[in-house]
Amino acid sequence: MKAEHIIVGIHVTDRLKSAADVQKIFTQYGCNIKTRLGLHEVHRNYCAGGGIVLLEMVGEMKDVDAMLRKLKKIEGLEAKKMTFTHD
Repeated sequence: MKAEHIIVGIHVTDRLKSAADVQKIFTQYGCNIKTRLGLHEVHRNYCAGGGIVLLEMVGEMKDVDAMLRKLKKIEGLEAKKMTFTHD
């Protein structure tokens, strides 16, 4: 049987506006999130309002898909799933 490696990419356009809603969903699906990486532009006097979050997912595909549906309902947020199949 081939293994699947699931990555969810999330583009957030307004971190301050959507952070609480996104975190609530991440907490709800916390047992399905193996790795979480957040990326945003930061300089000495600047912190970007947008960013990217990458999630490495585990568990049932139905749970991953349910999380994606909830994320996609948040205004200013784009979420996509990438599936890599390997031996």
